[in-house]
Amino acid sequence: MKKILITGASGFLGWNLCRFARGAWDVFGVAFRNSFELRGARILLADLTRLDETRKLLREIQPDAVIHAAAAANLNFCQLSRSESHKINVEATDAIASLCAEHSVRFVFISTDIVFDGLKAPYREEDPVSPINAYGEQKAEAEWKVLGSNPEAVVCRMPLMFGEAGPVAKIFIQPMIQAMKEGREISLFTDEYRTPISGRDAAKGIFLALSKARGLLHLGGSERISRFDFGVLLRDVLKVPGAKLVPCLQQSITMPAPRPRDVSFDSTKARALGFAPGGIRQELRELFGAGMDVREKP
Repeated sequence: MKKILITGASGFLGWNLCRFARGAWDVFGVAFRNSFELRGARILLADLTRLDETRKLLREIQPDAVIHAAAAANLNFCQLSRSESHKINVEATDAIASLCAEHSVRFVFISTDIVFDGLKAPYREEDPVSPINAYGEQKAEAEWKVLGSNPEAVVCRMPLMFGEAGPVAKIFIQPMIQAMKEGREISLFTDEYRTPISGRDAAKGIFLALSKARGLLHLGGSERISRFDFGVLLRDVLKVPGAKLVPCLQQSITMPAPRPRDVSFDSTKARALGFAPGGIRQELRELFGAGMDVREKP
């Protein structure tokens, strides 16, 4: 089988990618500090901000493809720790993309809807980036560097994602579920819109991009929805009618990093390639029906 190297393997998306690739690929997952076991994949530890370690990985594994999902993705951390997050989100990305180009290794970079300011949705690949926080700025810079050094690369911009988180990662629905079960109030924005996608569909879309695309590709879900309405769907699927969902506006909560209000995607280009994400309600039903792990902590 061909070899694939997936960075950020202990994160939500990386874990879903490693799990999806098993059987079709010889899977090598790379994590920074959190080692774990995943049948059908080999998980390695490495610091991708160290060029020597990155070179060693590629030399020893000699992958046929690399999906770079590792990132410092916490918006507030990036806003408050710009130098440290820049090393992870931009410098490491640039190094990996350049090495893959040098050795003719197929490369996919995972970016985000946060490269947009939220004022002109739905966003297409042709729309100019317009980030309003440090994370978005870093991802936009990384995109530019990747496509500059590796024109055959694919940049998959991802929306808000939900689903099984794996043994290490945390995702936003875990504390929501715990709060619902405990009867605590959950404040959710009514004025922040995304096009969410399940981790399973995200992995399908990324591997579709790996085989069929180059350049920028938006992998948004089939529905534009607010944070509050997503919470309502989750409450209904969990059958917790007494859940205390409190509608609020972005301006009512002060955070270090500003959030764009509407970064929903136009994913026409991906759909033309065969990308067909499921509806949110159905995805949630299938996830919970399959025994989704809803622990509050990893």
